[in-house]
Amino acid sequence: MRIFDPHIHMTSRTTDDYERMAVAGVRAVVEPAFWLGQPRTNPGSFADYFDGLIGWEPFRASQFGIRHHATIALNPKEANDPRCRGVLDLLPRYLEKDGVVAVGEIGYDSMTPEEDDAFAAQLALAVEHELPALVHTPHRDKARGTERSLAVVDESGIAPGRVVIDHLNEVTVKVVRDTGCWLGFSIYPDTKMSPPRMVEILREYGLDRMLVNSAADWGRSDPLLTLATGEAMLAAGFSDDDVDRVLWRNPVEFYGQSGRLQLSDLDGAEATFAGNSILRGGS
Repeated sequence: MRIFDPHIHMTSRTTDDYERMAVAGVRAVVEPAFWLGQPRTNPGSFADYFDGLIGWEPFRASQFGIRHHATIALNPKEANDPRCRGVLDLLPRYLEKDGVVAVGEIGYDSMTPEEDDAFAAQLALAVEHELPALVHTPHRDKARGTERSLAVVDESGIAPGRVVIDHLNEVTVKVVRDTGCWLGFSIYPDTKMSPPRMVEILREYGLDRMLVNSAADWGRSDPLLTLATGEAMLAAGFSDDDVDRVLWRNPVEFYGQSGRLQLSDLDGAEATFAGNSILRGGS
């Protein structure tokens, strides 16, 4: 089983996680810029963070045969902090970098006017830089937040097929499905979505435009729940090809619209990693 995790925050994870992911079949990831938990107080701290996403983290992933890509944005939560508004002026230079495959995470946290402004501005940047967009739906009042997100996407003029609406559930899946946007689902230990629930959604709505991610970060999460979802699909009667479509070909198709996916020579990288594991005694 080959896995492309289209939304995972590896900055928050350990090298042990990278090793476990490689053994489990994870061959590529996309890491969206997000809120780190501790408020940032100036644009310079974002610049350092963005530099890590496009520099250090791809190197760290490469040691385990995993190809790392990023999405760059001012996240919804920090869009409310006036000290962070200058981040919008930093974005154009980062959106031209190799390995940056979308604008994200953008969208809503508390659905404030400040979030409205940042959301619209960053969708305009996605259009200008010819990149897809990754939209975060709020944890609270998700149905209203999803509908409001879709309205802003529609107003922006970006093609729906270049947008993924993420963190969906049974309540929000149909309204997004009908727009032509891609559908993102975060598989978590306790909240958001579980492998069995994801299987039922795939049964009902099919595999087209479906993205399954772990969204693993500094909170309680698990970077191997993409694998668990693939295994649950097989146990429910889906084919190997179905699993490959959801866990590999769909994210490749979506982020491939950026023209910047770097997926060549992955088999060779995995072989190198396997050899290094043997030299270490295997672990």
